[in-house]
Amino acid sequence: MKLLDSDKCAPQLKCSLRGKLPLIVDNIYESYEQTTITRNIGESPLPNKQEIIDILELIREILFPGYYGTSGLCWENVVYFIGSKLDQLFSSLSTEISKSFRHECRETGHICVECVDRVSQYTIEFLEKIPKIREMLADDVQAAYDGDPAAKNLDEIIFSYPGVMAITTYRIAHELYIQGIPLIPRIMTEYAHGITGIDIHPGAKIGRSFFIDHGTGVVIGETCEIGDRVKIYQGVTLGALSFPKDGTGALIRGRKRHPTIEDDVTIYAAATILGGDTVIGKGSVIGGNVWLVHSVPAVTKVTMEDPQLRFKMNNTPTES
Repeated sequence: MKLLDSDKCAPQLKCSLRGKLPLIVDNIYESYEQTTITRNIGESPLPNKQEIIDILELIREILFPGYYGTSGLCWENVVYFIGSKLDQLFSSLSTEISKSFRHECRETGHICVECVDRVSQYTIEFLEKIPKIREMLADDVQAAYDGDPAAKNLDEIIFSYPGVMAITTYRIAHELYIQGIPLIPRIMTEYAHGITGIDIHPGAKIGRSFFIDHGTGVVIGETCEIGDRVKIYQGVTLGALSFPKDGTGALIRGRKRHPTIEDDVTIYAAATILGGDTVIGKGSVIGGNVWLVHSVPAVTKVTMEDPQLRFKMNNTPTES
């Protein structure tokens, strides 16, 4: 085969371009030194994101035995299954918790040896909460079945409903959050956010029998409080009305910024409810596309006015 002129030049061009790599390396290295906020070199290792995802999958195996991971479970081997999974979970989770505390201590400037020494205790405290998490999730799955006439059975809900995955991840992350574990709870819920489109902050407080139908675009903020038997649809935002700042212009953190939703409330698609002082009373129904920044009494139905539709006839004659 006869080489074209361009084929002859290709190796020379490639070598010429590769010769620029050392300068690019130097420029990138210099950016590391100048922009310290976006690097983590020579510091304590951060928690491993993939390990945390694997931990989530392992916990789901324990929460829903026979659905995920290990198959062929029977009552004769289930105790061995639990012991084996817990041993694996203890090792992986304690390692990542230790990393998260070391990072937190570095960020705050504290030398917190006591926190690192208590990693095993924190891990055991979480493992002890698994029966409670399972009980809460059983109510959530039942609420999904009771609230969705399209659901054929509970297995379908556990296997395929994005709301159940998001709520499962939230309930795991929330328990770690209230223990004061840094970083890991948010990594967990953001992973579920990416998979399901449902954004639940691990700091939110959510009661029993919670059902998110369809789910895409749901946002539930950090200081939101949700009662029992609440049902919400896709596109609902439970967010902050504003972000107060101090005298220096920095955001004031730690205040309640998100609404309170009392028991037995239903919130339909694309409704937006904002503000830390906003309370939606027990048994209320919030219609689709409603925008609320103030409280609503119990047993109240809030809807948008019916839109006016306009029909414009196309009278332009068509060509024959």
